[in-house]
Amino acid sequence: MTASSRKRTFAIGFSLLAIAIAILWFVPFYWAISLSFRRPADTFTTAGLGIPFINYAPTLENWQRELSTPETIRALTNSTIVSVSASVIALIIGVPAAYALARFRFKRPPNEDLTLWFLSQRILPPIATVVPFLLIMRQLNLIDTRASLILVNITFNLPFAVVIMRQAFLDLPIELEEAALVDGTSYLGAFNRIALRLAAPAMAATLLIVFSFSWNEFLFSLTLGTLRAKTIPVFMAGAVDTRGIQFWFVAVRTLTAIIPPVIIATLAQKYIVQGLTFGAVKG
Repeated sequence: MTASSRKRTFAIGFSLLAIAIAILWFVPFYWAISLSFRRPADTFTTAGLGIPFINYAPTLENWQRELSTPETIRALTNSTIVSVSASVIALIIGVPAAYALARFRFKRPPNEDLTLWFLSQRILPPIATVVPFLLIMRQLNLIDTRASLILVNITFNLPFAVVIMRQAFLDLPIELEEAALVDGTSYLGAFNRIALRLAAPAMAATLLIVFSFSWNEFLFSLTLGTLRAKTIPVFMAGAVDTRGIQFWFVAVRTLTAIIPPVIIATLAQKYIVQGLTFGAVKG
């Protein structure tokens, strides 16, 4: 077998493996889509692969019922407000902190220790802080409010924003800012006019990643947002009643939770790729 034949065989095998993995990954989503369009009576009686119009007659009844209930609307509203607010505030606070860690030298503690401290806060097990946060929010009278969830999400996502944006600023050529300082611009002016504009893709990627973390947060939403501040992840877990698990409603709620982040990520895919690969190639 020639070298070109071996390369072709390897490429075909790798492509088939990638297709198999993609199909395996898509099966749960396909099953949720199929269940969401079935009537309750068709949930356990549909034969075959559950293909609409072939194995069963699809209906929008489950979607109409779910999206018209006040609980679903409230959960979507809460998740949107909490996620957007937490991600924006985390970026507003984290970007200047990241710039300071990237451009200025601190003696006590040094920059590396400060960065490591921020990173340690991100990998801290959230379950270890549930009781302290619960006691704090009770003292502040913030139990079952959006404000409590926003504060908690900012706390846990702020280190992530600082660490990512610090590396983004380190990858920027410092000569541009030094030239601006020589021309009479202040440090704040160099930060606003040069660093922020050059790091915009990384900021967009960080914003979307923090948004996804806040959108998917479950533990604190369950303990702090019991009723009025219930978010989509907690709402999804509530599809169990005295009749058991209502799989058709679980499917609708699952897709409802997945669709908004997927749409946002698809629309901003260019910025995510640019931000995550920022500074990867120099020359």
